[in-house]
Amino acid sequence: MAIDPFNRLSVNQEVLTVTQLNRCARSMLEEVFAGVWVVGEISNLAKPASGHIYFTLKDQDAQIRCALFRQHALRVREALRDGVAIKAYGKVSIFEGRGDYQLIVERLEPAGDGSLKLAFELLQKKLEQEGLFAADIKKTLPQHPKRIGIVTSPTGAVIRDIVSVFKRRAPQVELILVPTAVQGKEATAQIIKALQLADKQQFDAIILARGGGSLEDLWCFNEEVVARAIAACVTPIVSGVGHETDVTIADFVADVRAPTPSAAAELLAPHHQDWLATLNQLQQRLERTIRERLTRYQLTVDGFTKRLRHPRDQLQQQTQRIDDLEMRLIRSFKQQLLTYRQHITQLDSRLLAQHPKKQLQISQQQIIVLRQQLKRLIQDKLKQVQLQLASQVQALQIVSPLATLERGYSIVLTEKGQVVQESSKTTVGQKLTVKLYKGELKVNILDNQQYPVNLSLLED
Repeated sequence: MAIDPFNRLSVNQEVLTVTQLNRCARSMLEEVFAGVWVVGEISNLAKPASGHIYFTLKDQDAQIRCALFRQHALRVREALRDGVAIKAYGKVSIFEGRGDYQLIVERLEPAGDGSLKLAFELLQKKLEQEGLFAADIKKTLPQHPKRIGIVTSPTGAVIRDIVSVFKRRAPQVELILVPTAVQGKEATAQIIKALQLADKQQFDAIILARGGGSLEDLWCFNEEVVARAIAACVTPIVSGVGHETDVTIADFVADVRAPTPSAAAELLAPHHQDWLATLNQLQQRLERTIRERLTRYQLTVDGFTKRLRHPRDQLQQQTQRIDDLEMRLIRSFKQQLLTYRQHITQLDSRLLAQHPKKQLQISQQQIIVLRQQLKRLIQDKLKQVQLQLASQVQALQIVSPLATLERGYSIVLTEKGQVVQESSKTTVGQKLTVKLYKGELKVNILDNQQYPVNLSLLED
């Protein structure tokens, strides 16, 4: 009897770290949901360089993150795209690094379509990328063929319809049947052998034909080896496989695709009255090709058989974490690059503001202002000095000896020019010079009385 893992939880359990909590939750989810099918639509598809694929699976009301690791993603990588409805099989887990609830996908299937359609689309993409469908390698059909090889079943209505068309439209054309099985396990090898044989017969063209049927019935015409055998032929090949709605890989590789075996015969046996109809058919073919291309992009993928659960889940977690860090690093690098660019723009603006020409203009204006200030300062200083000089001259005039002489005083000098201040320092008969306010006198000393003489300052 299975034990409910949620019964193992205990309210008395010790406190967990975030890592321990995520690891426990992951183990429980993987045990309960070890293998579930989930249907939804792909969105937010990411394909990093590691080879893993990450996407969101959503419906109208909810979504879940999904991780498809490289070993499961190799064959469906190119077929996945946003908006595709799929069925995904895998286990529910948690990406411990971020605590994200996610589905580890192991198998994918298109929602409502089978595995044959997925294999069809994958092979179609592969051969298209190799250039096997390119228009520039298509060979031109002969306008007037003489010998035509028909690769089809020798029994059934197809060969009769082709022969009937040629008898009616171009009875002169020689038809040669190269028989092959067109359904079943042996059909693929026989078709390849028949094509190789027909290509050596120097036919003007080859018709590869089969009647309508289910996708499984026509599958031998969707085999890669058959497609490559058609591409290897040097003889132009017209593919007339199935009904108008049937599309095979052989149709894309062949030089011309006809909607039916009878239409293939008509392409190589055109009647002059049917040229207008042929043009109409070509128009329809173009429209059909466009629809087929659009339909091809709408085809969904089929899944692979379920594989054993990978034992290295921890490695997958680490790989997913590396992918997450890679994407975060890219975002961080872009943000830093934007910051550096803004910084450079700011430095450029500052550099422009510090341009020498602008600084020179500012300095010239400052010189003009300083020159005017200096001129005013010099004028003010000169006026101040002139005023000071006038004041000093006036003060000097007050104490000047000339001013004293002007009031009636005189200065007595010896012959050597020394001022006589005391009579005791003179001798009788000595010659002296008396300095007056105006002029001077030459005198001789008659008497040098050494007692003081008092003069009244009030005398007139």
